[in-house]
Amino acid sequence: MTNREAQIFQWIVENPMISQEELAAKAGIARSSAAVHISNLMKKGYILGKGYVTSGPSYCTVIGGVNIDIGGVPDAKLVDRDSNPGRTVFSLGGVGRNIAHNIRLLGISVKLMTAMGGDVYGEQIAQNCEELGIEIQDSIKVSQENTSTYLYIADENGDMKLALSDMRIYEHLTPEYIQNKLELINRGRVVVIDTNIPTKTIEFICEKSKAPVFADPVSGTKAEKLFNVLDKLYAVTPNRHEAEILSGVAIMCDADLKKAAKAILQKGVKNVFITLGEKGVYCANEDEAFLLEGKASKVVSTTGAGDSFTAGLVLGFTKRLGLREMAQLGIAAASITIESELAINPLMNVSEVEMRAGIALL
Repeated sequence: MTNREAQIFQWIVENPMISQEELAAKAGIARSSAAVHISNLMKKGYILGKGYVTSGPSYCTVIGGVNIDIGGVPDAKLVDRDSNPGRTVFSLGGVGRNIAHNIRLLGISVKLMTAMGGDVYGEQIAQNCEELGIEIQDSIKVSQENTSTYLYIADENGDMKLALSDMRIYEHLTPEYIQNKLELINRGRVVVIDTNIPTKTIEFICEKSKAPVFADPVSGTKAEKLFNVLDKLYAVTPNRHEAEILSGVAIMCDADLKKAAKAILQKGVKNVFITLGEKGVYCANEDEAFLLEGKASKVVSTTGAGDSFTAGLVLGFTKRLGLREMAQLGIAAASITIESELAINPLMNVSEVEMRAGIALL
């Protein structure tokens, strides 16, 4: 569906009795235009009949970070303590924002809850979200703070070598703030959190959410924020290092992957996806465990691959797929991302993910 169709569909899901006049007013378009969008949604199978009976997934809620990403990619091998010729990349980022962006590109409505500053970067992020159809009305704007910034240097292979992040603004995403958003959170199909937000806020969300919670640990240090909520998570997506932190198991071989995943499952997580870069992902739940190989692609940059992987999992979940199929969609989405120097590949779409995963979604 188009961005406008996704926006209208989301409003219909939230209020099936909404009129065409109300939809037109919310969208700032003529009633006749709203009627055309509704007709298109019916033809595509998202609306099944009169009264706006809908099919497919409702919206997903993403609670996490939005950043301005400033990256550097060298032309040759990095030389320490020297000026390295290369290219600079400026983009909108943040784990939460990237996941939300990929989810929208995969055709799912999404609400993003985050904190932004009252600076030009915050304005750029808000404008971009509006253009993409990502709803941010429930985010918080802190006029006296700077929008979060992520600065990274990649190596000659496109892998992140060093990074610095300034994310203090997320302290404003308090449990008290989320308390007022619980009804919205609980109406959603899925909640995705990243660990850029405060520990107490993570614990509050996981305790109160009625929707399944997917968690991205973000980093080894920030993964520790999940220790007290592992038994409340539907899925967690650590990389190898983050899995070692969560499990307490040093991962040196494939056998250790099995031990680590089992240890995390024993802490209460329903589904574990340990991402391994080009080697794929180790998947486990109480019924099965397996290593799923990655998709061979031309690697331009691995930045953002984990975010698109999570979006692929969410797509699979909304389609009620099992562990293996969810992971296949995640790997397919990640393979698209790493073919671009940007953290979000603009070519991401559900048809390409279906083709690469070998899965036909209904």
